[in-house]
Amino acid sequence: MSVSQKKSGLVFVPTLLTLGNGVCGLGSISMATLGPDELGETTAILCAGVFIFVGMTFDGLDGYVARLLKQTSQFGAELDSLCDAITFTVAPVFIMLSLTDVFPLRFLWGIGVLFMLCGLLRLARFNVELAPDDEHEWFRGLPTPAAAGTLASFAVALPAGQRLVADTMSEASRQLGEQMIVFTKYSLPVLTVALAWLMVSRIRYPHIFSQWTRGQWNLFNLVRLIFVAVAVVTVHELALPLVFCYFALGRPVAVWMRFVGIRFRGVFSFRHLPRKSV
Repeated sequence: MSVSQKKSGLVFVPTLLTLGNGVCGLGSISMATLGPDELGETTAILCAGVFIFVGMTFDGLDGYVARLLKQTSQFGAELDSLCDAITFTVAPVFIMLSLTDVFPLRFLWGIGVLFMLCGLLRLARFNVELAPDDEHEWFRGLPTPAAAGTLASFAVALPAGQRLVADTMSEASRQLGEQMIVFTKYSLPVLTVALAWLMVSRIRYPHIFSQWTRGQWNLFNLVRLIFVAVAVVTVHELALPLVFCYFALGRPVAVWMRFVGIRFRGVFSFRHLPRKSV
């Protein structure tokens, strides 16, 4: 069998990976809404978050496999956006709604609508602005998978916090777990609004998967990898929210600090003062 015949037999693999992403989105919504009655609240929320991460894996692989097999097409790009809309703009809203109950439902629903609309705008803008010769190494605005993964990371970390609460052997661990659960309930809606704004912003975010697969390793990427490894080893499941919040909020904080630094340098600079005449 020739190489071309082998590739033609794999022509549907990228499409199947893309559709797998959409299936994961539906699975996450099902777990967040129907899962608590069947599996229990903790297990259902954990599964809802895991489905998002599995969908992210499919989303990262479909484009890579399509380029590898030279099967990229406009059909694949449009299908990818449709599946992304399910998994990364709709499903995370149900996770947010299931993780917090300290605010009125109308308020939370409005935040969910804002997140979904900003995610859809982000996907549409990406499709319009993507150039055919773009190497796809940087994003304008927070990618929708990263925004969805940030919310899903709290769903994965929630069982760890509940285990700390159930741990009667350590009072400190129990208090830490209770504080983490309360913090999640109050901060998640605020974080959802921030993620919605970041998706439609113009802040540059690196395409980590693309850069790493192209062999573009630098010191900053190495530091990032070390940070992730240390977080996973030390706090296990709790590392996911830390890592995703660092990726989502790190660059806007850096931009803000740079802007504030420029303003302070302007305020304390004496260049604008008139010179004294001699």
